[in-house]
Amino acid sequence: MSSATAGQRTKRKTQIGFVSSRSGDKSIKVTIAYKTPHPLYHKVVNRQTVLHVHDEKNETKVGDKVEVMETRPLSRLKRWRVISVLQKAVAAEGAAVSETDVAATVPTKTTKPSEPAAPAADAKS
Repeated sequence: MSSATAGQRTKRKTQIGFVSSRSGDKSIKVTIAYKTPHPLYHKVVNRQTVLHVHDEKNETKVGDKVEVMETRPLSRLKRWRVISVLQKAVAAEGAAVSETDVAATVPTKTTKPSEPAAPAADAKS
C-alpha cells in the first residue's frame, strides 16, 4: 500500500504553460518553454515540452496562460488537467474590412499626394 493515509492524496505535479492548440472537445495542448545548457557546447538552448491536457469546461483559448495538474490517464495521451486560467490571451475584436477602407489607407498612383512636390523641383535649379 502507499504511505499516504486513508483520506489523504499525494502531492501532484503542477506546471504553468501556454495553450498552443485546441485539438478537440475538452482537449488542449499546453506548451511549456524552458532553457537548458547544451551538454557539450554549454550554449543555452531553448526547449519546450508539449502536454496533452483535459479542459473539462472548455474555458481556454489559444494563447491563454494556464496552470495544469497531473492526473490519472484520461485517454491515450492525456495525463494532465486544467486547474485555472492564470491570464487570458489578448485578442483583438475581429472587424470586417471592406475594399474602400483599404483603398483609403493605401496610396496608389491615381491618388494625388497631400503636399506638392515643389521642394524637389527647387533642388534641380
